[in-house]
Amino acid sequence: MRAVILAGGKGTRLRPYTTVLPKPLVPIADRPILELVIRQLAKHGFNRIDLSVGHLGGLIKAYLDSIELPGDLELQYWWEDEPLGTAGALRRIDSLDEPFLAMNGDVLTTLDYAQLMRFHKGHEGALTIATHRQRVDVDLGVIESEDGFITAYTEKPTMRFDVSMGVYVYDPEVLDVIPDRRFDLPDVVQAMLTDGRKVAVYSGPGVWFDIGTVGEHERATAEIEAHPELFEDA
Repeated sequence: MRAVILAGGKGTRLRPYTTVLPKPLVPIADRPILELVIRQLAKHGFNRIDLSVGHLGGLIKAYLDSIELPGDLELQYWWEDEPLGTAGALRRIDSLDEPFLAMNGDVLTTLDYAQLMRFHKGHEGALTIATHRQRVDVDLGVIESEDGFITAYTEKPTMRFDVSMGVYVYDPEVLDVIPDRRFDLPDVVQAMLTDGRKVAVYSGPGVWFDIGTVGEHERATAEIEAHPELFEDA
């Protein structure tokens, strides 16, 4: 199986860490995010990983060249001269001619990637988005109204939404809707829905961290230090 890791962003929300390190090399406990993800993918049967790199990409390659990874794992680097978004970078990668996994380089999860691939191949959607049930606490009173009058008042409600984990499975045909410029995953979904094409949803169990901010990095680090078994086999 083949996976693409999108690792070209500047990680501005994760400063000051990303002043000197590309976001995928920011450590969680004792290893960079990217190393954990690559080892997970290899464990789940992926033998080809394409890395789309840009900002400080040379450091990513230097680090991965310096560590021992599974012997049958093939890494290929694709360089973004300019930011291409979470979908535009896929157009620059050669020979994506079978279903492949694509994921953001700042995502850490215990999701079973192999099961996600099996789910995708067993459903009609040409694109599958892995989702996580996210709790959002609203620290204010929420008002519903109609014609200028209140119909309901809820004090500090808790809401739950299915959110994208930043992990996807593409059929090659989906690449046809991506132009050769900056393009993001929401643009792909909108283009497919406009064309009447199906987009599948996979709700897998497990923990999930979107390590795009200092606060989320601290939360992930604390969780993994408290429960090292989450990624001990990675």
